[in-house]
Amino acid sequence: MNPTDSPTIFIVDDDPAIRDSLALYLGLKGYRIQPFASAEDFLATYRADWPGCLVLDLRMAGMDGLTLQATLKERGMELPIIVITAYGDIATARNALKGGAVDFIEKPIDVELLTRAISEALALEQRLRAEGASQAALQERLTRLTDREREVLELVVLGCHNREIAAQLGISPRTVEVYKARIMEKCQVQRFPELVRLVLKSQAA
Repeated sequence: MNPTDSPTIFIVDDDPAIRDSLALYLGLKGYRIQPFASAEDFLATYRADWPGCLVLDLRMAGMDGLTLQATLKERGMELPIIVITAYGDIATARNALKGGAVDFIEKPIDVELLTRAISEALALEQRLRAEGASQAALQERLTRLTDREREVLELVVLGCHNREIAAQLGISPRTVEVYKARIMEKCQVQRFPELVRLVLKSQAA
């Protein structure tokens, strides 16, 4: 089965007993599982287009969980993470959650709590992928704009009104409206405020 076919629960824990028990339990729940004994093995295997979430132990030989979390973030891999640990403390939990972890669960693991966290993580991952696809489509459509259309769009995003845009570009307000209509058609949006919101979100990413 291709890893891109369905969401996978990636388990990274250097304790084989924990790794195997989680894999067995989650497998029986119907999840697709891929376990790893180290963060290094996971990094060497995982690809950004593989959907799913990561169940990650904090303390491991070699690269620890927080370092793996930071490395994934540096690489632009938005894989939702559920942190598990036998050595939980408030500072560590705070660091993990600030780094974007969906949840922080102490061992021995409450499997019902873990199952709920996984459901939340998979829903988040699906939203992130949909948003990423939407932004990629927008960027492709923006390449279709002419230089003048791009100038009009940039001024609208800056908050300029039609008369201000017309004065800056040396055209009539009516011509500005024509350009805005063309921009909406090329970008496949129904309302210009919707396009402005998408562009601003893209710029903030």
